[in-house]
Amino acid sequence: MPSLNVQTARFNMIEQQIRPWNVLDAGVLELLASMRRDAFVADAHKALAYADLEIPLAGGQCMLVPRLEARLLQDLGVKKTDSVLEIGTGSGFLTALLAHQAARVLSLELVPELVAFAKSNLDKAGITNADVRQADGSQGAAAQGPFDVIVLGGSVAQVPHNLLEQLKVGGRLAAVVGDEPVMRATIVTRTSATDFRTSEPWDCDAPRLQNFAEPSRFNF
Repeated sequence: MPSLNVQTARFNMIEQQIRPWNVLDAGVLELLASMRRDAFVADAHKALAYADLEIPLAGGQCMLVPRLEARLLQDLGVKKTDSVLEIGTGSGFLTALLAHQAARVLSLELVPELVAFAKSNLDKAGITNADVRQADGSQGAAAQGPFDVIVLGGSVAQVPHNLLEQLKVGGRLAAVVGDEPVMRATIVTRTSATDFRTSEPWDCDAPRLQNFAEPSRFNF
């Protein structure tokens, strides 16, 4: 991609996709304006890097659409002191955005090819405070916790309680919860050792994460 194309495509992504989704946080917009999303996309799909699309990845996975990544970042309010757990690394783009905002990011990915792809992308981007590991994200990473922020990079049928237990008090978990055609962004804040506050601020759609429980659809 010529540099002018990247600049134009990135500008259009922010103005046409992200701002209309009520992403107005200056820090998030500046980060998206400076990060090369095309550097986290396979060569075959580089022309789509800034499009309002789920871009295919290895292992049948895909990148979230840019507006969804941006809105999650804004709603989580990640701080420079935060320790972040990401479930589902994918290409490493959201990992990179989180790493710019946080103290450290631990990202768990099931697909070996994506672990290698994301590590390579993060290395090339000069990001040193993100650790990508091949692991089953549905189990979290209790030994490395508790975390200030937990981000699920895909949808689940319900908020996983085992991950909520890995939040610090004051910590936030973000997930896309539900079944097609109705999914909602869900932000859960741990308010005490035993209490959680949940908000569902907006509708969205995201591909399923693997290995998370699917409740029975049968009603007797």
